[in-house]
Amino acid sequence: MKIIRETDKIDVTEIAATAGFFDGVHRGHRFLIEELKQRAKARHLPSAVVTFVQHPRFVLNNDYRPQLLNTFEEKMARLETTGVDYCIVLEFTKELSELSAEAFIRDILCKRFHVKMLLVGYDHRFGHNRTDGFEQYVHYGSACGMEVLKAAPLSEGDRPVSSSEIRRLLEWGKIDEANEMLCTPYSIEGHIVSGAQVGRTIGFPTANIAVDDPTKIVPKIGVYAVRVTICGETHKGMLYIGSRPTLDDGRAVSMEVNIFDFSRDIYTDKIVVEFIHWVREDIRFESVEKLKEQLEKDRRSVNGMLL
Repeated sequence: MKIIRETDKIDVTEIAATAGFFDGVHRGHRFLIEELKQRAKARHLPSAVVTFVQHPRFVLNNDYRPQLLNTFEEKMARLETTGVDYCIVLEFTKELSELSAEAFIRDILCKRFHVKMLLVGYDHRFGHNRTDGFEQYVHYGSACGMEVLKAAPLSEGDRPVSSSEIRRLLEWGKIDEANEMLCTPYSIEGHIVSGAQVGRTIGFPTANIAVDDPTKIVPKIGVYAVRVTICGETHKGMLYIGSRPTLDDGRAVSMEVNIFDFSRDIYTDKIVVEFIHWVREDIRFESVEKLKEQLEKDRRSVNGMLL
């Protein structure tokens, strides 16, 4: 996949493209991109995805803090796996947001990037205030020699496959369902920071994680079976998100992981956590001994889940 920034000149005379933010690059996105590749091949055109660095709502409202499935770097890595030929990356600015759909099709897609065929997601709208629909896109494209087609919907029963649905699943702790839609385990990248170090006193030392990107969505409070990549190695682990009601005052929420078969000093190191399964809710125990008993059960459960 060749990346084209908005100031770059694309090195082909005509392309087939689709456009969107593509948060998560989930099964629905992959279905759309696969159709794009097939239609591009039939027309002897290279395929291209047009996407944005910034979330549009963040640009339009500075107080909005998006909760995203991917960082920009993660999104680009996942788009790479789709087999698309080009990724055109645009800065989403207020000036761009004020363009009508007609101007975006004519001036950006057609004139600047030579889009000959545009595949529009079956429920996707773009342009200022998103006032136009597919029929208007066809008309605007025809005026500049661009074929505009509507993509087929992905049928997944009653549940939609969308970035917003995956976010809801993560907020509900439904990791298996979220991962199935993402086609890969949901992950968070961060660094190890100093914690209260209470876990080691009860036989379950944990590494406290500071998430690198504040826009990444953090799943529901609770205990998870995870895979942890640190120091170039991947280990099993159980991760806790919560306020430690048994050991602490139950106010500040932290994210900490007990890494199996690992005992090195890793403070300040980079860590990547992949969420594999939900284990249980956060619970306040009547004693530290009861907590230790439950943690032993959790460790056995997680070992079974991560065979």
